[in-house]
Amino acid sequence: LLTDPVLICGPIIAEYLSVPSVYFLRGFPCGMDFEATKCPNPPSYVPRFFLNNLDHMTFIQRVKNLLVSVLELFYCQPLFSPFEELAYEILQKKVTAAELLSHASVWLMRYDFVLEFPRPVMPNMVFIGGINCHEKK
Repeated sequence: LLTDPVLICGPIIAEYLSVPSVYFLRGFPCGMDFEATKCPNPPSYVPRFFLNNLDHMTFIQRVKNLLVSVLELFYCQPLFSPFEELAYEILQKKVTAAELLSHASVWLMRYDFVLEFPRPVMPNMVFIGGINCHEKK
């Protein structure tokens, strides 16, 4: 099943039908892609999305990065809780959004590794940057 996993309906269907899933995405809110793939995501190393930090951070920037990563646990839960309830109704078992997403066979990431911050990735994460670029006129 090829799907964009931001709306978690595709992973729910893949789990229900017991078929492999391939995710095609640009980014995932709240670092859910890191959690689902069990990818290391140390807050002192990987800059958070909205903070505009660079990969070389000062101590204060690292502390802010850590605080934002802790806050993500609280303000991201309402984003995924409706899908967890839907998954419970369909699959008849309690699952979290991260558990549903962790069953992906391949993650096709629509950004270029060279243009992003250096960060650890798992072997099933494939970078396909430039796929959505327009031809220059």
